[in-house]
Amino acid sequence: MNPVGRLALWIVLYVVVMAAVQYVFNFASGTYPAVKDYKIYIDILLSLYFGWQIVKAFADIIALPVAKKQGETAGKAVSNLIKLLGIGGLVAAIAGAVSGGPAAAALGGFIGLVIGFATQQVLGQAVAGTFLLLARPFKIGDKIIGAGQEGIVEDINAMYTVIRDAEGNKILVPNNKLISDILKIKKS
Repeated sequence: MNPVGRLALWIVLYVVVMAAVQYVFNFASGTYPAVKDYKIYIDILLSLYFGWQIVKAFADIIALPVAKKQGETAGKAVSNLIKLLGIGGLVAAIAGAVSGGPAAAALGGFIGLVIGFATQQVLGQAVAGTFLLLARPFKIGDKIIGAGQEGIVEDINAMYTVIRDAEGNKILVPNNKLISDILKIKKS
């Protein structure tokens, strides 16, 4: 199934399942009044599951044209970035729905700080890798000097650029080092 169809399917499934859960809880709360206290937990779990599926399908839609134009690696980098942002938005939206506006803003800010500090290095690498994959200052096969290394570029992925030096050693250069350093691309 294509990504747009998958996205539509997950949205429709989410709406149908949430409507069914609402119906079941309305029906059951007449017989068992205490059961309505648990509905919020079911709603949160269903929202997390279906939200993740929707985020993945949306990321695939966004990454597909990037992958066709820039290559599979660039598409995966964009997909991962969209998924990361989607999960953050999903958690903030659920927090807002559960606890209200001011509490959601405070929780969202706190979660953002925690995630930001915990993943600062990784996110920096991923953003730098995405920039390299999209801007293409050099390509596979180019001989470059950057970040104190010299060699022929063998691969460019989200986290590292793989360079083969004159002795045949494989060197993984962090992408943020290549972005922040002077880069020399030698003539072939």
